[in-house]
Amino acid sequence: MKHLFVLIFLVLAVAINAAEKGSQPNIIFIITDQQRADALGCMGNAAVISPNIDKLAETGATFVNAYSSVPSCTPARAGLLTGLSPWHHGMLGYGRVARKYKYEMPRMLREAGYYTFGIGKMHWFPQKALHGFHGTLVDESGRVEQDGFVSDYRDWFKLQAPGEDPDKTGIGWNEHRSGVYQLDENLHPSYWTGQTAVELIENFNQDKPLFLKVSFARPHSPYDPPQRFLDMYKDAPIPAPYLGDWDEKYEGVAGDKEAAFGDFGVEHAIESRRHYYANITFIDEMVGKIIQTLKDKGMYENTLICFTSDHGDMLGDHYHWRKTYAYEGSSNIPFIVKWPESLEGKLAPGSKLEHVTELRDFLPTFLDAAGEEIPDDMDGLSVLELIKNPQTAWRNYIDLEHATTYSDENYWCALTNGTWKYIWFFRTGQEQLFNLKSDPGEQNDLSSSNSAEIENWRQKMVDHLSERGEGFVKDGKLVQRSETLLYSPNFPKDDRTSNELIKDWRLEYKGVDEN
Repeated sequence: MKHLFVLIFLVLAVAINAAEKGSQPNIIFIITDQQRADALGCMGNAAVISPNIDKLAETGATFVNAYSSVPSCTPARAGLLTGLSPWHHGMLGYGRVARKYKYEMPRMLREAGYYTFGIGKMHWFPQKALHGFHGTLVDESGRVEQDGFVSDYRDWFKLQAPGEDPDKTGIGWNEHRSGVYQLDENLHPSYWTGQTAVELIENFNQDKPLFLKVSFARPHSPYDPPQRFLDMYKDAPIPAPYLGDWDEKYEGVAGDKEAAFGDFGVEHAIESRRHYYANITFIDEMVGKIIQTLKDKGMYENTLICFTSDHGDMLGDHYHWRKTYAYEGSSNIPFIVKWPESLEGKLAPGSKLEHVTELRDFLPTFLDAAGEEIPDDMDGLSVLELIKNPQTAWRNYIDLEHATTYSDENYWCALTNGTWKYIWFFRTGQEQLFNLKSDPGEQNDLSSSNSAEIENWRQKMVDHLSERGEGFVKDGKLVQRSETLLYSPNFPKDDRTSNELIKDWRLEYKGVDEN
C-alpha cells in the first residue's frame, strides 16, 4: 500500500509538472529593421498597407509611445537582448554587441523550458553567436565581420539561384535612393525570413513551448520592394517629410547617396517612402503567413505574439536620413502585443496605450509570460502587467541617447514621457524641447519659449545622468563633453582588445554605419 501511495504521488507530481509546462505560452517575437512607428496603418498612417499587422493590433494592444533607447542596430539589440538600459548594458552608440551578458533573452527562455530559435538578422558578433538559442539561421545583409562567414540566407540564395547576384538591385545598405527588386520576389530576404519561420512552425512538434525570434532585415535600406508591392502604392497619398522652425541650417545641403543629412527635395523623399512602405507591405504578407501557420498548427490561441522594430528611419524629416537621432522618426518604434487566451486581463483587445515603453521591456514581458521571476536589477518592465490592469503603476518617462555619429554635434541624451521630449546635446550644450501631442513632427522647438518646462526636464536629465559621475553632471549642472563615450563601464569584459573597441568607435564616429 505504501508503495502504491508513493507511485500515485509521483504520477501526480509528473502530471502537475506537465500541466505547468503546458501553461507556458509559445512566444513569437517578430522584429523588423529600421521601421518607424508611424509606418503602419494601425498607427494612423492611411498610406501604409499592413492588414495583417493591423489585425494583430486589433486582437491585442498597441503601445503608441514606444522607443528605442539607442536608435541604431547593435545597441538597440543589446537592450533587447538584456532587458537593460544603455548605461547598464554598456552600449551608448553603434559598436559590437558583447559576446556574453548577465541576462540574455534566448538563454533565459531556454532555461525556462523553451525551445529557442532565431531566424533573420541578429547583428551579433561573432555573427553566428547563439546567446542561448538552440539554433539560428541568419541573414546579415551581406555583412561579413569574420573570415569565411557566409550568412544562411546567402547560402540558400546560391542553392535557389546559382550564379545570380543577391545585390543585383544595386542599392547599398544605407542609401536613401530607391528601386525595384531585380530578381524573383521569392528570392528576396523578406520572403526567405518569413518562409523559413513558417517551415519551422510547421515542423515544430516538441513537448515544450516555442520561442521563435523572426527578424526581418527590411524595411531598412535598400528600399527595394518587388514590383507587385510597389504597384500597390501607385496612387497612395505618401506623406511629405516634416520640416520645422529649427532645421534651416540643413536646407539646401547637398550630399551623396548615403548622406545622413541632405536636402534632396520633397519628391525624392516621397519616392523613398513609397518604396519603404512597399517593403513593409511585403513583410506584412509574410507576417500573415506566419500567423496563419500558427492557427493551422493549433498553436495560435496559446501564443504570445509581439511585433516591434530596433529603431526607425528619418526618411528625410528635417533633412535627416537613417537613424541615431533623438527625433521621432528615428527613435519611436512599433510595439504591438497579442496575448494568449490564458491571460486574464482587464484590457480590451484593440486598445492603444500611452504608457512609455522601450525595447528593454520585451525580455521581462517574456519572462513574465513564462512564469519566471524578473530580476530586480533588470531595467525593463513586463507589459503584461498593463494588460492585466491598465491602472498598474508605470515609469514616468524613458531615457534615449546616442554617441557621436555622422557629425560632431550629433551626440545627445533625451528624455520623453510621450507628451514632452527634452534633448540635451553633450558637445554643444544645446537643448531642444518638443510637445509631441500638439506637434508630433517636432516642428516647433519650445526650448526658448517655455522656461518652466525646460527647467523641469533639465532637472530630470541631471537626475538621470548623475550616476555617471562628474563627466556628465557636476555641482548639480549638466556638463558639456568634448569626448564621446561609446561604451559605459558596465560593458561586459570579454576577449576583445582595446584596439578593437577603438576601431569600433572610429567606424561609428566617421559614420561608417554598416547596420
